[in-house]
Amino acid sequence: MVHDPYFSIWSMADRLTDAPTRHWTGAVQEIFGVARVDGQNYRFLGSAPHGKAALPALEQVSRTITPTRTIVVLQNQQIELTVEFLNPLLPQDMELMSRPVTYLSLEAKSRDGKPHDVSVYLDASGTLAVNDPGERVVESRARIPGLDLLRVGSQRQPVLQRSGDNVRIDWGYFYLAVPESEHAVTAAGNQTYRKTFLATGTIPDADDLGGARPPQSHYPPPLTLNVCLPLGQVGSAPVARHLLLAYDDGYSVEYMHRALLPYWRTRFASFADMLDAAEQQYPQVEARSQKFDAALTRDLEQAGGRDYAAIATLAFSQAIAAHKLVEDADGNPFFMPKENFSNGSISTVDVIYPSAPLFLLLNPKLVEAQLDPVMRYAEMARWKFPFAPHDLGVYPLANGQQYGGGEVSEENQMPVEESGDVILLAAAIAHAENDPGFARRYWPLLTKWAEYLKAKGLDPANQLCTDDFAGHLAHNANLSLKAIEALGAYAQLARTLGHPGSAAEYDALAHDMARKWVKMAADGDHYRLAFDKPGTWSQKYNLVWDRVLGLNLFPESVAAEEVRFYKKHLNRYGLPLDNRATYTKLDWELWTATLAGNEGDFQAFVHPIKAFVNDTMPRVPLTDWYDTLTARQIHFQARSVVGGVYMKMLADPQLWKKWAQPPSLHNQP
Repeated sequence: MVHDPYFSIWSMADRLTDAPTRHWTGAVQEIFGVARVDGQNYRFLGSAPHGKAALPALEQVSRTITPTRTIVVLQNQQIELTVEFLNPLLPQDMELMSRPVTYLSLEAKSRDGKPHDVSVYLDASGTLAVNDPGERVVESRARIPGLDLLRVGSQRQPVLQRSGDNVRIDWGYFYLAVPESEHAVTAAGNQTYRKTFLATGTIPDADDLGGARPPQSHYPPPLTLNVCLPLGQVGSAPVARHLLLAYDDGYSVEYMHRALLPYWRTRFASFADMLDAAEQQYPQVEARSQKFDAALTRDLEQAGGRDYAAIATLAFSQAIAAHKLVEDADGNPFFMPKENFSNGSISTVDVIYPSAPLFLLLNPKLVEAQLDPVMRYAEMARWKFPFAPHDLGVYPLANGQQYGGGEVSEENQMPVEESGDVILLAAAIAHAENDPGFARRYWPLLTKWAEYLKAKGLDPANQLCTDDFAGHLAHNANLSLKAIEALGAYAQLARTLGHPGSAAEYDALAHDMARKWVKMAADGDHYRLAFDKPGTWSQKYNLVWDRVLGLNLFPESVAAEEVRFYKKHLNRYGLPLDNRATYTKLDWELWTATLAGNEGDFQAFVHPIKAFVNDTMPRVPLTDWYDTLTARQIHFQARSVVGGVYMKMLADPQLWKKWAQPPSLHNQP
């Protein structure tokens, strides 16, 4: 169930019954499921509370993951149960994508040719709505036409008062919404209701009115939302039920001290209206999601093969759900990422940059919505530096940069990095939309930052780059590449915007810097990590823009030499980031792989990454920082930067145009 940095719930195990469900940070946010077959109970979701022998699990026989769905088939001798979680994160429909609703469908059928009495039970813990299990929660029920609603939330409701990295939401309400047509028994109850179901096959139809309590309390028992779905006599014909799991956060983020509503909220009069629409549109949404999954998977396989498609599928929902789509006071969409498990910053430019390929492919308006709040901030007098900012604060409070020197000093800033990032993304937006409108709006800023790169970009001083975990580095050859590609991209934009003088000046400058770079970075059969460090090497992932944007600043031999060299340094689980360590970055590996001139070389990079995905432990949401010898997670998980694996799709002009400018997929009802 993945929607945004707060509503993001995962099964961190190979089987749904091996572990409790957790927030992406690893904190337990439990949703527990039991199937009762002819009076016998079997878990299908969540770990056994008192040991597996006390409550056996159905056997998991298959798992299918698509961009929008997780489908798991479980069975025993009597029945087969298919469990599907649908998150309709369709980027071309921003209103639908922004709805915080997961559809959970359950379908049972007989395996032995005999009818069986089947019912399904689900409960949801109050931990879904708090940061700390010691916080008190309250619950209630409501009814709207066609839906019974149960909700749980914190008693205090401290809206937008907490910021940080390893934190969960502590305001708003988690909902279980059950269609009346499913004839379910629902209760705003407590954990004893689970015991009642296990003993009797049903739950009390009375709510627990005992008042607020922490989810970790022992007595009175902790509050839970409880649902019993009777399927009746199940034979060879499948019997299906579904319900909706949703979260209403009220206000989502704060931008320059103004609380902003989620994007869907301005399209509906209330959360209830949105839920009603979600239920009414369920068949249509399911069909659209299936169609989207099939089309995207087909094109991913066409672009990079089945292993590549599998990696990109795993990255899809995670990359989207590390953002929150909101609307500012003037009706403009802001798509604001949280820098998960790496400081918790909001709208970090060097996180937007690696994540962008997914959104440049599937809806470049979302890249505009990522950058707009950053650009507006940079236009303010309070941002006094001649380079682009790093961030807007710590999620969910986007009230000004806090990383490094913040607004005060240049200490630990990333001036070449962030300035190059924004210019390259502005050019990529224009390329995807066939329209330079975004660059036109912010041309004075882009010009200021291009002038900075002109002065500082060829041979960068000692500073951080997006790989700040590796520390400061002077004369960084890959950072220099970014500056050069950005200056070429600025020239491309200037030409499109009708500034021929600037276009000619910066095009000549970028070509001249590229020629100098080749000489400064040359180190025999490859190019150096830093200009002053012979015998070193690094992934030159920023060079990919030369091909993707058609800048052609460097001879093709540069990429070919690097790829030949990299192939000699591939480890079992991938290509190290550079010669200083055996760890790597997943996003940059796929950018580097896109430099390959043939399919065989591309697959040489992809196969080890697929092996890493299968072998790495623990089963956290996809990490982008891992060791290439052991597949061990170094740090980071659930970050948006994995959207960078879609760079391979941007290298195919026809596929990019097909998805970025679809004639019939935008804004469907």
